[in-house]
Amino acid sequence: MIIEPQQIALWQPVVDKIYERFGVVCVLSRYCVFQSQATPLTELPAKYFEDPLQLTIHSNHIKSYCEAAIESQPNHDLAELDFQLLVMPSMQIFGGISWQPTLVLTEEQRVEFNQELTSFIEGIKQYIVQQYNEFIADETSARVQLEDIDPISVQSFIDAHEEHVWVKDSNGVYLACNRSVEKAWNMSNSDIVGKTDEQLFDTRTAQMFHETDQKAILRGVRTSVSECESFDAFRNKVWLETYKAPLRDKQGQTIGVIGVSRNIAKHKEAEEQLLLAASVFRNAVEGVVITDHLGNITDTNESFTRITGYNKDEVLGQNPRILRSGRHDEQFYKKMWNTLIVQGKWHGEIWNRRKNGSIFPQAITISAVYGDNNEIRYFVAVFADISDQKQTEEKLKNLAYFDPLTQLPNRMQFLSSLEQELNHARRNQTKLAVIFIDVDFFKNINDSLGHIIGDEIIIELGRRFTYTLAQDDVLARLGGDEFVVMLPNVSGTDYVSSTINRLRSVFEKPFLVAQSEPVRLSASMGVSIYPNDADDHDSLLLNADSAMHRAKSDGRNNFAFYNESMTKASVEQLKLQNALHQALVEFQFELHYQPKICLKQTGSLGLEALIRWHHPQLGQVSPADFIPLAEEIGLIWDIGLWVLNEACTQGVRWLNSGFSFDRISVNVASLQLQRADFVDEVMKVLLNTGLPAKHLELEITESCMMNHPEEIINVLKTLGNMGIAISIDDFGTGYSSLNYLKKLPIDILKIDQSFMRDIPDDSNNAAIAKAIIAMGHAMNLKVIAEGVETKQQAEFLIANGCDYAQGYLYSKPKSADDITHDSSIGVRGC
Repeated sequence: MIIEPQQIALWQPVVDKIYERFGVVCVLSRYCVFQSQATPLTELPAKYFEDPLQLTIHSNHIKSYCEAAIESQPNHDLAELDFQLLVMPSMQIFGGISWQPTLVLTEEQRVEFNQELTSFIEGIKQYIVQQYNEFIADETSARVQLEDIDPISVQSFIDAHEEHVWVKDSNGVYLACNRSVEKAWNMSNSDIVGKTDEQLFDTRTAQMFHETDQKAILRGVRTSVSECESFDAFRNKVWLETYKAPLRDKQGQTIGVIGVSRNIAKHKEAEEQLLLAASVFRNAVEGVVITDHLGNITDTNESFTRITGYNKDEVLGQNPRILRSGRHDEQFYKKMWNTLIVQGKWHGEIWNRRKNGSIFPQAITISAVYGDNNEIRYFVAVFADISDQKQTEEKLKNLAYFDPLTQLPNRMQFLSSLEQELNHARRNQTKLAVIFIDVDFFKNINDSLGHIIGDEIIIELGRRFTYTLAQDDVLARLGGDEFVVMLPNVSGTDYVSSTINRLRSVFEKPFLVAQSEPVRLSASMGVSIYPNDADDHDSLLLNADSAMHRAKSDGRNNFAFYNESMTKASVEQLKLQNALHQALVEFQFELHYQPKICLKQTGSLGLEALIRWHHPQLGQVSPADFIPLAEEIGLIWDIGLWVLNEACTQGVRWLNSGFSFDRISVNVASLQLQRADFVDEVMKVLLNTGLPAKHLELEITESCMMNHPEEIINVLKTLGNMGIAISIDDFGTGYSSLNYLKKLPIDILKIDQSFMRDIPDDSNNAAIAKAIIAMGHAMNLKVIAEGVETKQQAEFLIANGCDYAQGYLYSKPKSADDITHDSSIGVRGC
């Protein structure tokens, strides 16, 4: 028998009376008693109501219900909430009552209220007990004793059930069991009937069965006594739920127990799946919204609220269109719904609007849920806020097409824009120009002031260029100190020259940097024009680059227009560059040696090692062509080491063969001296070849002092301390700082051959040569002149006290074998 919830209205007048008299809010929970099927009028499983061990669980459920009801009342304060369970004598909970004062009661009012409340609760209990007893009496009268039924019919009845069914008397003796019990227990009917649990099972199992029998008898109704995993006759795992109920005679007296065990594995699996689905639904990071077949929202999860800002109560019964952002037209939604209805699923991206009005992108999958009649019952939408993903994509796009430092377009974006403008120019038969800009000596800024200051200057330079250009012009940064400008729809070279002048004007104002003097810069620029110079974007950029390099070679701080000869020169340089790499691998280099003559004794003093390169296809390549290229592409270090090692090795051969000489001089490039391991490499070569350091001379140029002069001085001092002679090559043509010259640990000054030309006829050259000789002697240095080709030049040098000379007058550079067999070459003292 069930007491329906509507019957709670029986007590409404009492509740109203209490509130009117005392100002106390009372809440009576839903309550019920149970039929033999134990069907509860709550959402909790029946076993929670039947099992006294679950009193706490049921109590918490009733209390939560009452608290929720009180909380909905005005002026509530849960801290003062009072609560009492309504419990049957058999410990069955059938409800609860809670109350809370909204006014301050006097002591007299509190006594009267307690009396009224006690009377109220007792009235409820008496009513329920009366209803319950009537229900039990009706059920008892309908009962038939087991012995009044034909035993064969009872056996047939229980054998027809797959569940395990057995019957015991009040002494625990088995009266009957069905075939399912026989199979499960692996016993026959005759082995079971007439026996007790103590005779059939171990002590622990028998005790457990006896306790559950008593539990069912005490409760007086069908009782779930256990759930456990077991195995069937085929050793398959099953999940058994056991119910026991008291067996009564006509007078209602308990005469035994009937038990039923059933396999609830499918129910358990379904229950676990439901619990799992519920857990996923509650805890999913993605938002979930469920609608009925009409599209009205029936449920949402917590992530839906977190993402959209709408609470569940605000959207229940609403259509998801309340989230529309307005960024999609009706055609978009029609296509989406058509796909959903036809295919049962739709996946894509939608922009929706949060409760606060902000719009956001979401990746969403909508699925249709079909009923047994294959008609749609629900729609389930699972979505994720992809705002962060979109922002990341935008950043990656920005990195792909824009320079992260200046935010100007990068090479890829510039070439794309250039291609579009070229197509436009072809259609309209107009011209466009590309200006390639390279800042002169910007590397010195990074090296001296640091890359952070260098970046600040680049950013400022980008701003200045932007302000200078017209709106339709395109400015991009290619990297480092290189910028490029596209001028669409140019009328002629005059317009281009005018734009270049504006670009150059940005360098007139110095760049102000923190904690440093103002920095002044210049730039070299190259121009190529469509269609005159090229008809595709790659060639236009390449040709503008070639023109820029021409401007640099012409003295920098300049600009040049492209012409075809520049491309030919670039092709030749690339060919030479590739050949230079191969020359090292294939040992195409060789050394020639030019004697140095002592002018006082007219005898050979030493030799200068000079590199020569004979390429199989290019023929003899001048050092003036490939040495600067080697410095530019970074091969000078490898080539320089090869020259040093080869010269020292040949020197040892000569010494071992009896060919005497003072020193072999080897030219050293500025980039070699700047290497931190240069001294170590020189020492390694001397050790590996066995050449004494006193037989080696290193020739350096004045330009070596332009970068890190103090460090270079320390390197030269270390080499000098090893016994190696140091000479300044091409003196007077480069970085002629007397301040550093006096600090250098050098032994020899070499007069450049450009000063020897036209001596003695050229008075200027003669004066310079005399000054160098005099200065060298004043500093206790030896002086040697190179490029001596006439007797008059030799006589001039002797007359002015020059120590040594070398040139074609005495000997051309020769191979090692030719030097060895030339009897005129040898040390005669000086």
